Amino acid sequence: MSEFLLQFRFFDWRSVLDIIVVAVVFYQLLMLIKGTRAVQLLKGLFVLIVASYLSRYLHLNTISWLLDQVWKMLFVALPVVFQPELRRALEQLGRGRFFKTHPLTLGGEAFRNLIEELVRCAQLLSKNRIGALIVLERETGIQDYIETGIKIDGVISSEFLVNIFIPNTPLHDGAVILRGDRVAAAGCFLPLSENPNIAKELGTRHRAAIGLSEVSDAVVIVISEETGAISIAVNGILTRFLDDKTLREQLMKELQLGSRSSFTNPFGGSSR
Repeated sequence: MSEFLLQFRFFDWRSVLDIIVVAVVFYQLLMLIKGTRAVQLLKGLFVLIVASYLSRYLHLNTISWLLDQVWKMLFVALPVVFQPELRRALEQLGRGRFFKTHPLTLGGEAFRNLIEELVRCAQLLSKNRIGALIVLERETGIQDYIETGIKIDGVISSEFLVNIFIPNTPLHDGAVILRGDRVAAAGCFLPLSENPNIAKELGTRHRAAIGLSEVSDAVVIVISEETGAISIAVNGILTRFLDDKTLREQLMKELQLGSRSSFTNPFGGSSR
């Protein structure tokens, strides 16, 4: 017991301050990468660390050697892989925005309201044949694509979303990205899918929806300007010609359960 107490003989207010500052900095760093694909990259690094430890503990020499070579390559590759996150951290530090609050997750009532507003918005856009791309961020952060558009941080409502997509308005061209119950940005550029098996009649808007769903777990709602058809893209698969009921069911399944799409696709992306 005396040895344990001796460890704290130099513990004073400076030590407490040191711990608090380190904890706050680590919290802000975690919140910074929470909205990006860096979270998945860190999970991959964690798996490699565990694998390296187990291979050495079990004396698996060949696997241990291979993992050592991987770590040598990662030492050079990591700054390149995390370049967007490192740049964003330095920019926020320079603007004095590093220490800021972070949004909370949605509650049950807010979640139901979000679904109803999206369904109502899709109805209005489809009825008037107004083309639209609405992205709902999930676990995989898409901050890189948010930064390609105009930041809004507005409360979601069907009227607000419809006004954004009215033709010939400043923000109608591009995608709207939703984060939680807020409109994060509008006029965003999304990556186009290069899958050759996508139906030929689908245009750039649908290819962008499929493209983003291929590189993230985002749910993308698409309204066709030509036909008014409502579609939803998840995990590289585009489900077309949804009505209000099926759209609501799809959104409830994908957002509430946070599960992967149950549709399978042998070509890695298609439409249905």
